[in-house]
Amino acid sequence: MNPDHSDQQWDIVSGVGVTALAVAAGRAIETSRPDALVKDPYAAAFVAAAPAPLPFPVTMEELGERSELPELLGLMNEYLGVRSRVFDDFLTDAAQGGIRQVVILASGLDTRPFRLKWPRGTRCFELDQPLVLDFKLRVLDERGAAAACAQTPVPVDLREDWAAALEAAGFDASRPTAWLAEGLLPYLPPEAEERLFKEIDRLSASGSRAAVEYAHATNDVLRQELLRDGSAALGIDLPALLPDGDKRGIEEQLAALGWEYESRSVHESAQLHGRTLTSAPEALERMLHLFARRP
Repeated sequence: MNPDHSDQQWDIVSGVGVTALAVAAGRAIETSRPDALVKDPYAAAFVAAAPAPLPFPVTMEELGERSELPELLGLMNEYLGVRSRVFDDFLTDAAQGGIRQVVILASGLDTRPFRLKWPRGTRCFELDQPLVLDFKLRVLDERGAAAACAQTPVPVDLREDWAAALEAAGFDASRPTAWLAEGLLPYLPPEAEERLFKEIDRLSASGSRAAVEYAHATNDVLRQELLRDGSAALGIDLPALLPDGDKRGIEEQLAALGWEYESRSVHESAQLHGRTLTSAPEALERMLHLFARRP
């Protein structure tokens, strides 16, 4: 049985927080590529500022020199540039379509409010653990980063009443919203995931949009694949972070709430941006990107 993490809080070098650091390292590596799909000028600074259990590489050159790293890290970094660009484009398209309210769920070390171009009047809410947000904002402040929109941190655990915290922070449910759930769903227990989508639906005006990254696999299957692919060697016990319990499919949940949606595989997303994912563990093969709209 997976241990109960219901009361667990984490900072940037513990629990799920370490995965945010690994993702930042992946964006830093992507930024160093000559054909970079995203440019994040702050990603490497996060890695440098955190005493991570494993020193993460932040350039393609460093990644190539670290032969001791498990294959999973290289494959993650191959994918993270694609994923970041896909969801960058989702938010940019939503803003160009007139949406001026954005909610990034479990934002981690995401820097989109600071690195993307936003139309005047855009407000971006970032939800995550208090210690994670504190670390991110401190590093950004030290780098002199300025948000290109009205950036509003909302320190809250997404397994708790995050919707109340969001509304208390100034969220306006009467306005169409762009929602992003990237790298989040595997860490939510089934009941928290169901509540997440019901609350998104309750808070979404007509015309709202959502983008979701998810895996077509049970958490038991994902645990086995992550153990095999060497996640422990990264200094992250990912299998232990995945909760127990079976979940309904995302498509089934959204359809029941009346949302329209389409999805595509990770490889299809890569091809749209001129990339080929040369190899991947089964955990990555199962990943999908879903885009939904509330009529």
